[in-house]
Amino acid sequence: MKKNIQELEIKDCFGCLVCAKACPCNIISGKTDDNGFFQPYITQPEKCIHCGLCAEVCSFHNDGIAQSNNPMASYAGWSRDNGTRKRCSSGGVGYEIAKTVINEGGRCCSVRYNPDKKIAEHYIANSVSELDSSIGSKYIQSYTLDGFTEIDPKKRYIVFGTPCQIDSFRRYVTKINKSSNFILVDFFCHGVPSYLLWWKYLELQEKDLGKITSAVWRDKRDGWHDSWAISLKGTSGRLFSKLSDKNLFYRTFLSDSCLGKACYDNCKFKYKSSSADIRIGDAWGRLYSKDNDGVSVVICYTPQGAELLGRSNIQLNGHDFSQVAEYQMKKNAARPFISRAVWKILKSKGALNAKMLSCLMSIHEWSLLPGRVFNKLKKVIK
Repeated sequence: MKKNIQELEIKDCFGCLVCAKACPCNIISGKTDDNGFFQPYITQPEKCIHCGLCAEVCSFHNDGIAQSNNPMASYAGWSRDNGTRKRCSSGGVGYEIAKTVINEGGRCCSVRYNPDKKIAEHYIANSVSELDSSIGSKYIQSYTLDGFTEIDPKKRYIVFGTPCQIDSFRRYVTKINKSSNFILVDFFCHGVPSYLLWWKYLELQEKDLGKITSAVWRDKRDGWHDSWAISLKGTSGRLFSKLSDKNLFYRTFLSDSCLGKACYDNCKFKYKSSSADIRIGDAWGRLYSKDNDGVSVVICYTPQGAELLGRSNIQLNGHDFSQVAEYQMKKNAARPFISRAVWKILKSKGALNAKMLSCLMSIHEWSLLPGRVFNKLKKVIK
């Protein structure tokens, strides 16, 4: 008898929830755990038929990746439409290839921010106007289940997601012999921060802005190279806050102090490793250091991906992988010394107050100390 995810004691997983999509009994759902990450759980264990599909499609449970590809081609790219390039986080390549699929009669499963639920969520775009909600990076974990549930495998889709989400989804469509209906797109992923960080950050901002009605994580008003900037719109005001101005959310996220456990210990998808047809990201390297409009990294892994790129309204400049992927992470994030203190603050009850905020900012300052000084401090504190 095959075991299900609960019997395998899978926990602290990637939280992709593809197991719920694959379950023929529809008895798997997802919710945030105590650490603020989406996890699967079986709602009615007595109805499980022990088919094992949930475990077979699980990227976390299975060794290696679903489709081990070497890049066919590597590019820097951007939309030929200046308006699209300006609106998107980097060069707009993801938007353009999704637009091509929709214009050819397909659908797009991508991610939007839901201000009422305060989460990022996968959804289905059936038209170009519906695709607009997906524009921009979302530096929080997406809830995939509603969007994935709407997918009809008999129809044609382009699906966007984190590398672990796409790897599990690749396993699923391969299992049901429907791979040819899908173009899968992932991106260079840093890791996902806890929702406890995002929700506490929102609580702090809502004191001045009122209920937040929209959020943008990468605002390019000061140019692409200074676009680590959050824009929030509330019922009573607006906020524009950059990493370079010590934005609390970005400093905590990029300190790697509150990422998912699997991001530290189990990620198999850094640098070249992907199960997608196409991987995208920001071309942060030296090649385009003087371009402030936004340039995407575009890595093509399959002939299907190459054909779609060729049909889309994008400019592609071929480069060696190492050039366009310069400064992308090659290894998993490591837990910093400050992690335990950050988690204690994030798990505390109530909103962030001035004292907590001061403490959190001080923790970040400690993490920026020269290595030799920081190591001495660690010994003293221990």
